[in-house]
Amino acid sequence: QVQLVESGGGSVQAGGSLRVSCAASGYTYTNYYMAWFRQAPGNEREGVAAIGSDGVATYADSVNGRFTISKDNAKNTLYLQMMSLKPEDTAMYYCAAGADSIVRFSGIMLRGSYNRWGQGTQVTVSS
Repeated sequence: QVQLVESGGGSVQAGGSLRVSCAASGYTYTNYYMAWFRQAPGNEREGVAAIGSDGVATYADSVNGRFTISKDNAKNTLYLQMMSLKPEDTAMYYCAAGADSIVRFSGIMLRGSYNRWGQGTQVTVSS
């Protein structure tokens, strides 16, 4: 049974930092593209950052330079380090996984490219 479990969300003031994690079970990250998406109330789920099996990272323009995605293959854990947080970063953050070849073909930051999802962890940034 493939399972993704996020943790580490919380509340922080603007300008602060937070790290969220995603632990996988039932498979290994090695051949998968991994990504973080977020969804605020009333908004579409949007791609935030993604990392391929080759370790190459991609970021949305809105977080580039502030967020860092990384993974620990030995621990089967994905991370998102968030710095200089803004109120507009407030959202439910989801971990996602998809077959590397399919994601590369379909679109790295597209929701439909991923077929495995966690339950989400809430990040709230106050001004």
